[in-house]
Amino acid sequence: MISNSQNETITRLTARRGVPVRGGFTLIEVLIAIAIVVALGAVVGVAFFQQRDTADLNITAIQISSIEKGLDMFYLDYRRYPNEDEGLAVLWDKEVLDPDADETKWQKYLKEPLPNDPWGNEWGYRGEDPEYGEKYDLWSNGVDGEEDSEDDITAWSDDEGDEFDSGISAPDVP
Repeated sequence: MISNSQNETITRLTARRGVPVRGGFTLIEVLIAIAIVVALGAVVGVAFFQQRDTADLNITAIQISSIEKGLDMFYLDYRRYPNEDEGLAVLWDKEVLDPDADETKWQKYLKEPLPNDPWGNEWGYRGEDPEYGEKYDLWSNGVDGEEDSEDDITAWSDDEGDEFDSGISAPDVP
């Protein structure tokens, strides 16, 4: 026999139409919801990483442009580009300046040191080469970190002068 308190509980658990009220989600409903969230996360994740790759290329182009401006400012002060012993570090560190150079002319040519590209690789730099008439070579080894591979990003163009060029689709430099 059902007591009054049990009868009230049963009455409360039934809906107005006489259908029992459910207390939660079924396992199938939870799995479907998880599958939808994972699928959306995958779509967003792929788009995010593609944007990140493009952003790294753009950052590299901007950094190469900044380094080139620093090198040109160094040239205006010393009538030469940094030699290979000084490297790019001379643009932000007076201590690596050639001992024969006039230290009073030195200034900080870059606001922030840029020893590495966005992938953590050291910038490639070769000083002036009078034999070939080149003022300098400046490049990033790209994602793989290996020199002379398809993903290298360079400060020179194989076709014309000193325009930005790269082995991969080059972003426009403002």
